[in-house]
Amino acid sequence: MKAKTNFKRGLYSITLFPNNLTLKSMLTIALVWLSIPAPVQAQEIQYTKPTWWFGVAAGANFNFYDGSTYKLNSDFTPPATFHEAKGVGLFVAPLLEYHRPDTRLGFMLQAGYDNRKAKFDQVVTPCDCPADLKTNISYITVEPSLRFAPFKSNFYLFGGPRFAFNVNKSFNYQLGINPAYPDQAASPEVKGDLSDVRKTIISMQIGLGYDIPLSSQNSKTQFVLSPFASFHPYFGQDPRSIETLNITTIRAGVALKFGRGHLIPMPDDNTTAEPEVQFSVNAPANVPIKRRVREVFPLRNYVFFNAGSSEIPSRYKLLKKDEVRDFREDQLEMVTPINQSGRSERQMNVYYNVINILGDRMIKNPSTTITLVGSSEKGEQEGKEMAESVKLYLVNIFGINSSRITTKGQLKPDIPSYQPGGTLELELLHEGDRRVSIESSSPVLLAEFQSGPDLKSSDITALQEAPAESDVVFDVKGANEAFSVWSVQATDENGKVQSFGPYTQESVSLSRKSILGDKTEGDYKIIMTGQTKSGKSVSKETSVHIARWTPAKIENGIRYSIIFEFNESKAITIYKKYLTDVVVPKIPMNGTVIIHGHTDIIGDDDHNLKLSQARANEVKSIIEDALAKSNRTDVKFEVTGYGEDLSRSPFDNKYPEERFYNRTVIIDVFKQ
Repeated sequence: MKAKTNFKRGLYSITLFPNNLTLKSMLTIALVWLSIPAPVQAQEIQYTKPTWWFGVAAGANFNFYDGSTYKLNSDFTPPATFHEAKGVGLFVAPLLEYHRPDTRLGFMLQAGYDNRKAKFDQVVTPCDCPADLKTNISYITVEPSLRFAPFKSNFYLFGGPRFAFNVNKSFNYQLGINPAYPDQAASPEVKGDLSDVRKTIISMQIGLGYDIPLSSQNSKTQFVLSPFASFHPYFGQDPRSIETLNITTIRAGVALKFGRGHLIPMPDDNTTAEPEVQFSVNAPANVPIKRRVREVFPLRNYVFFNAGSSEIPSRYKLLKKDEVRDFREDQLEMVTPINQSGRSERQMNVYYNVINILGDRMIKNPSTTITLVGSSEKGEQEGKEMAESVKLYLVNIFGINSSRITTKGQLKPDIPSYQPGGTLELELLHEGDRRVSIESSSPVLLAEFQSGPDLKSSDITALQEAPAESDVVFDVKGANEAFSVWSVQATDENGKVQSFGPYTQESVSLSRKSILGDKTEGDYKIIMTGQTKSGKSVSKETSVHIARWTPAKIENGIRYSIIFEFNESKAITIYKKYLTDVVVPKIPMNGTVIIHGHTDIIGDDDHNLKLSQARANEVKSIIEDALAKSNRTDVKFEVTGYGEDLSRSPFDNKYPEERFYNRTVIIDVFKQ
């Protein structure tokens, strides 16, 4: 049953509590009490906000009855049934609160008088006489609540159970006279107590409030005025064990609270606090080896199309006819660091030239032929149109004889990403299946892309200067506020002392050579001394090891990649043969093979992590088996699966071609 909370007759005045003490009177007394002069505290003295609060809460209960009320007690049953009622009763209760200053959680307890009186809507009896009924149901209520300040401010929410014990259950019933017979004598008013009233009610409340400080933190005893409002739903508020009467209440009121803070110790006037600064020294370690790789890029034989279009997307690099004679694969050379940073942009530049690479290779190999298979979810006709777009470009721009290119269309590719019954991330799967596949029996056309000629060893000149990022950095956080100047003393293991400064900024960089001199390395005790603006000296000490900067040795390697089908961890046959016949022979004696497995973003994170690890281990097993056949056990492996980790992902995931390339295992081969 739902409580109805409509207001039809405006607000009621607050009923007087016994002894005629109104809410207005209570507030007046409280304000007079607060105006009593307190001993004057020195302005410097401060107290913490109280943790425990005591006081009194008072307010008005706006009560709304719903349900049916017919039998009032065993002695009296009116001739008509009453349903809805409303009224305003008094709430007053002592209170206790606990909440630490500047925290969110706390506890509240109120226990006092709680009136739920109301007057029913007038009804007409069978004799056409109006009938009125008023109840005066009252309780002693105990309301423990959890207090929550979401912003660690004066605003708070509260909620908890309500335990109510009945102390009054009286009613007044008045039967009026029939308007058609105005001379009739009025029936006497019937007074009594409702029967079958529950002695104990267990319900709930939720509410909000705001603490308004009435005194400053210069006072040990602090006062707070807290307006509040709460909602008591009808759940559990069935005052009688018969019939269907229930009560919903909205309470609005104010609480006056006081508590005592603790004295905040003040610093001795004769002493000056040491300025707060943090001192650290950073001497970056030398990087002994930097690795870079020459990439062998697997050229995926797909051209992906945008939904609703059979034109080659603009992200693919399309040449003009007069630009063809200047296009060469080796223009796309990539010599890169071993890390993945920027790899997506570099290699997508290669991939978006896939049609140009194909055209260039067909010119160089005039006996080769290809079949372009377009796949579209809209049917074979659109798939055919997509394939014709690629053919038209090759014929018109590269001058390829049209008889060397066959086209056809189909509903889905031979190896689709979308599987029947799939429900998750269908848009991404359909994007991956909307493509033109390049098929050929000529391996030269679809051979992997070689990123330029073999690298030669780089000679590092001995005169190369140390970069700025190799300098020793002295950080004094807070120096701008604390010091007028500061300086540094560096003492080596032989007792030699060097001084640097003075400085005014918070961070200073010194070259390693300026500290080491002719030494190659050394251990230093560093003392920073700062002069405060009041003339006091403050010192901080630390130790650091400094070594002469040496350029990193460049170690060249070669990178291979193989690509897996969607949700597969088994390498397709052509790549198994590629690893065995091409990659394994390039692994030097006592070499190191670093294998990283990846996935695209389609699917669950945990599943993709396991899938990438399975792909990396599959590649390791194939390479190990091939090495074992040559009786080789000298190779060291480093195998890691990164799943769809975007910080490690070789490619972005915006377009389907990027997601296809992320279903990859990357193999880096180094000499040792």
